[in-house]
Amino acid sequence: MPEETKTTTGRYLVLLEDNSVAAGAREMNRVAGINAADTLESVSPADLAGSDGIIFQELGVAVVTATPEQVTRLARATGEPGPIAVVEPERIVRALAVPTSEETSSALVDESVFTWGLQAVGATLSSASGAGVRLAVLDTGFTVDHPDFTGRTVLTHSFIKDEAVDDAHGHGTHCVGTAAGPREPATAPGYGVAHEAEIYAGKVLSNAGFGDDGGILNGIAWAVANGCAVVSMSLGAAVRPGTPYSQVFEQAARRALAKNTLIIAAAGNESRRPGAVAPVGHPANCPSIMSVGAIDDQRAVAPFSCGTVDTVGQVDAVAPGVNVYSSWNGKTGTGRYKRIQGTSMATPHVAGIAALLAQRYDARGWELWARLMQSARRLGLSSTDVGAGLVQAP
Repeated sequence: MPEETKTTTGRYLVLLEDNSVAAGAREMNRVAGINAADTLESVSPADLAGSDGIIFQELGVAVVTATPEQVTRLARATGEPGPIAVVEPERIVRALAVPTSEETSSALVDESVFTWGLQAVGATLSSASGAGVRLAVLDTGFTVDHPDFTGRTVLTHSFIKDEAVDDAHGHGTHCVGTAAGPREPATAPGYGVAHEAEIYAGKVLSNAGFGDDGGILNGIAWAVANGCAVVSMSLGAAVRPGTPYSQVFEQAARRALAKNTLIIAAAGNESRRPGAVAPVGHPANCPSIMSVGAIDDQRAVAPFSCGTVDTVGQVDAVAPGVNVYSSWNGKTGTGRYKRIQGTSMATPHVAGIAALLAQRYDARGWELWARLMQSARRLGLSSTDVGAGLVQAP
C-alpha cells in the first residue's frame, strides 16, 4: 500500500503504568513473549525497526512489533491489575503544510524589517529573546549549513532510518526558522521568534514528509532527557469526528509536563471553511498537548485550520499560519527562504513565544501553559476556532 494511503504501521504502542518500566518489560515478556529493551534517552531508527520492542523510560511507553496473537495477549493484560495500561496501533503521521497560491509579502503589513507573524505576536516589541531556553523542533530535520544559523547552538538528531538529519524536504528548516531563527538575517525580513533560544532539531519525519508514532515518541523522549522546555510538532494525522484521542500520547504528554517539557502541536489542515470544519487531528487532540490553529494577516481563521467540532480535541490558541516567510533548505540566495502556510507554520510561532515566556518568568510545564493562555489576545472569534486567542510575547 502506498505510504500516502496507509494510516498505521503494523507496530503497536504500549502504555505502562506510572513507575512500572521494569515491571512492564517483564510482563510483556511473560504474557506475549516480547523482549523489549529500555532506554533512558533515545534509540537508533535501526534498533527501533529491528527489535521486538523499545521502552522509552522518560515516557513509560513501549513501541513493539507483535503478531495478532501477541496483541490479543497484551490487550487482555490491560484488563488485569498490572503494569500494562493501554495498547494502541502505531499511526503514520505527516508534515502539516498546505499549498500556497501567494509567494509575495502581505499587502496589509510592512514586512521590510520583520515578518507579519513576528509583528502579530508582539515579538518585535519584547526584550525577551529565549536565551538559555532549550527549544526542540520535531520535524523533517534541519539544514545544518544554513548561514542564518552560524554561531547558534543547534543540536540535531535523526530518528529516521537511513536518513541524516539534514533537511531535504524544507518543512523542518522552515519551522525551526520561525520558532528560533534570526531577527537580522543576511536577507530581510527577520523571521525568528525566540532568536537566541538553544535549538534541538529532531528529524522524526522523512525527507518525503512522513513519520510514525514511534519516531515522534523517540523524539519527545530525547527532548525531555535533554531538558527542553518546549517541543514544537508541526505534524499529525487526520481523524474522523468523535475519534478518541490517543491515551498513550496523552499520558506521555502529562509525564513530559511533569518533567517541565511542554508539547505544542499543529491542529491540522483538513477544514474547508466556511463550509466544512474538520476536527483537531492526532496527536494535537490530546488534552495535555497544546493544539494550535492558524490565522491570516487580517486576524481571520485560515480556511484550512481545524477546529473544535465535538468533545474530542480542541484548539487551545492560534498564531500566524498563512503566507509565512522563514528559512528553507535551498543552497543559495533566495532558495534559502520560502513562504508557505498551514497550522504547521502557526505552531512554531507559539513554541517561540513559549520560549520567550520561559525565559522571562522561568516558567515550565503547566505554569508555562497557563501563561501562554492568560497572555493570549482575544480576537472576537469563536473559541471553538481560536481557543484563548492569538499568543503574545511577554
